[in-house]
Amino acid sequence: MRGLGTIINTVGIILAGIIGSFLGNTFKPKLQDSLTKACGISVMFMGIAGAAEVMMTVENGALSSGKSMLIVLSLTIGMLIGELIGIEDGLERFGEWLKRKTRSTGDSSFVNAFMTASLTVSIGAMAIVGAMTDALTGDWSILAVKTVLDFIMVMVLTASMGKGAAFSAIPVLVIEGGFTLLARLLDPIMTEIALAYLSLTGSILIFCIGINLVWGKMIRTANMLPSLVLSVVAAFIPWSVLH
Repeated sequence: MRGLGTIINTVGIILAGIIGSFLGNTFKPKLQDSLTKACGISVMFMGIAGAAEVMMTVENGALSSGKSMLIVLSLTIGMLIGELIGIEDGLERFGEWLKRKTRSTGDSSFVNAFMTASLTVSIGAMAIVGAMTDALTGDWSILAVKTVLDFIMVMVLTASMGKGAAFSAIPVLVIEGGFTLLARLLDPIMTEIALAYLSLTGSILIFCIGINLVWGKMIRTANMLPSLVLSVVAAFIPWSVLH
């Protein structure tokens, strides 16, 4: 069944949210804060590892790095576009709407939990590659692995930040479902280089999410989302400086 991976991923996040809600009710605020920071540190290292995998290469026995211009251009222009469009504000309004609809008006951290978890589990090449592989070949193993990772992350985030994190299942369903439906159309675009650039930029955004978890909201990460599109576009620009 094509699209099964997306369904499994979505259900896994919902279950993680339910379990995390029960766990969170038994944790004291101090422990919840500690869990949030532990999550943040984990997310930061996930971002560092993902970025280093693309940036770092071994040449003549020495470690070297590249793609600096790609990062600067995609992030700065992407942030500019995101700020002008107001992506972060739009997501916050959607979070507030969910908060009202779920009768969670007393939960002051609902929107922050929703946005943090949504960005954490939605950004990255794994979601896109997994959804497209599922659609084109019926192999949902990549999304199955992602489900395990998302389950742990969302469960901890829900326990530490609140049930808003569980609603990250919505953007996951929309994004992965969208790529599943458009897989044949997007397949020629998502080349090996495009996926590498996407993974690099997505990893940096994930690192920014980790910073917000550890030190409070310092970066409007959602407004950087256009940089993901720009990084894919950059794969088709014959600029040697980007390669």
